[in-house]
Order: sequence, then structure tokens, then C-alpha cells
Amino acid sequence: MTLLNIENLHAEVDGKPILKGIDLAIGAGEIHAVMGPNGAGKSTLAYVLGGRDGYEVTQGKVTFGGEDLFEMDPHERAAAGMFLGFQYPVEIPGVSNIQFLRAAVNAQREARGEDPLSAGDFLKVAREQAKALKMDADMLKRAVNVGFSGGEKKRNEMVQMGIIDPKLAILDETDSGLDIDALRTVGEGINAIMRKPDKGVLLITHYQRLLETVKPDYVHVLAAGRIVKTGGPDLALQLEEEGYEAVAEAA
Repeated sequence: MTLLNIENLHAEVDGKPILKGIDLAIGAGEIHAVMGPNGAGKSTLAYVLGGRDGYEVTQGKVTFGGEDLFEMDPHERAAAGMFLGFQYPVEIPGVSNIQFLRAAVNAQREARGEDPLSAGDFLKVAREQAKALKMDADMLKRAVNVGFSGGEKKRNEMVQMGIIDPKLAILDETDSGLDIDALRTVGEGINAIMRKPDKGVLLITHYQRLLETVKPDYVHVLAAGRIVKTGGPDLALQLEEEGYEAVAEAA
């Protein structure tokens, strides 16, 4: 089953073309890694799929679960099972993690016609996810990401993903700013939450090191707004050894 299907996607920011014809399909049970140099359009692809303001689609079609993605508002995409992980998770002063996450989960459950989680049931799930990501449960009581280190923010985001339990995770440079131990913990968290036969992952990264833990089924090289090469996990090793420019020129 295809979760996400992207056909000839073009997009621009402030009138400048960034994506110039992306074709990509993610099936259930698949992990796809997108790699490429700065300015290639990797984050733009994530933001367009998530529905961020300021990113204008000028051509192409994207379906999510068989539905037209661009007919859905961002909150509807989330309710349908899409999760967008940011390179730099934002801080939300005055709002505790517990309040934020319970509101998010129950809003999505309501949109799907499901009963809300009680405070007790939600707290149990939240503590289980925090333990799995090696995050102190007391951090769930703190304001969202306020005063958190880079690694703590990424762990917190993975806890959010585990609680929300999406069908498709789009993770924009989740490895950014992580030390070796935090990288392994986050990678293992992605595997535990998303490596399942009914889920899919679009993992955007600069470096091969995260892919040592989160082993992709497919690796795509994005350069100048286009996917110029697709291969298996070995392609990430080739990029590490030869660099993006050499691989893109040889494609």
C-alpha cells in the first residue's frame, strides 16, 4: 500500500523555484532517506508536505493515504496520520509538555471520531514513551522545549511522535546537533515507533551516521531541487566517501 505519492512536485519560496520536479513514492513498511547538500531543497520538501505557510506549490500532485494532500489543511494532515519533525524544534513558553501533547493527541482522536484519552491513560502512555527515549519523566511537566539542550529537544520530539503514533513521519535533519549517544537513542526511538508494516518514514539527513541505526530501504540524492539518484543503503556510504557533487555528476 502506498502511503505517500509525490508526482512532478514543483514549489517556490518568495517567487524563487526550489523544488523542480520531485517524484517519490513511500509504501507502508518503508523507510526512505533523502540526502543532499545545503540548499538542495530537502527542508522545503518537508515543509511543503507539512503545509507550512510561505511555500507555494506551483505544479504537481501529492496524495497521502489516497487523498489529495493539498486539499487538506495542516491540522487535517496531522489528524490523517502525518507527523513533521523539525530540524530546530520550537519553544512554547508557558505550555507544559503534558498539556500540549494531550491536547494534540485528543484533537487528532476527535478528528478521527475516536474517544479522547483520559488523563490517567494519557499519562501512562507519555511516561512509557519518555522511558523508551531515556528522557526524565519530569521533563514532561516543563514548558515545551524551553531551556532544553539540542539533544533534549530531539528526544522530546521523538516522545511526541511516539505518543501521537503517526502513519507517516517526515523527519527533517533529526540528527542535527546530536552527540553519539543521543543519536543512537533517537535512532532507536525512530525504529521502535515507526519501523512497522503499516507505517512509513521520510528521513531527511546530511550524514550517513544516523542511517547506521535507522537503516533505510531507499536512499535518494536531492540536488538543485531534483532527485538525481536513488539506491539502497549502500548509496549513503558512497555519498560519505565521494561527496554529493561527484555522485550527482555521475548520475
